[in-house]
Amino acid sequence: MPSELRLQPIGSVRQDGPGARLLLEEAFRPALRELDRFSHILVLWWASGHDDPESRSILQTELPYAPGTTAGVFACRAEYRPNPIAVSVCPLTSVDEASGEVGVGAIDAFDGSPLLDIKPYIGVVDRVADVVVPDWFDGWPEWLPEEGIGLSED
Repeated sequence: MPSELRLQPIGSVRQDGPGARLLLEEAFRPALRELDRFSHILVLWWASGHDDPESRSILQTELPYAPGTTAGVFACRAEYRPNPIAVSVCPLTSVDEASGEVGVGAIDAFDGSPLLDIKPYIGVVDRVADVVVPDWFDGWPEWLPEEGIGLSED
């Protein structure tokens, strides 16, 4: 196994109005072809505000949505983790291949977060029929509202 991997940002997240935008570097814009045929996308982004030795060494955290419950970072969506990779499912509102701008209804990334990848959301492989989650999610809605649920700390 390699001791290091090389990631190359493909653009950045912009939170400067209603909804959000993903701005792709020119070299990656051809990869947007046909993306507009999907309703939702998976966005992988870098929680750059937590890309430091201290944040990367945090392996357990108290869950903000479950006071008194401590979980490992692999059991939650905390932005501090050994590799601060984040993933968000976003409604796709527009795609402009020429400008490299992808509109999304909401994303829990902060303005300027580096964009790592975009994948189409495909129900047959991205949805699971019988999901089991811990009881600290009792009372949460079954589906994420299209406008999202707020921003993570980055």
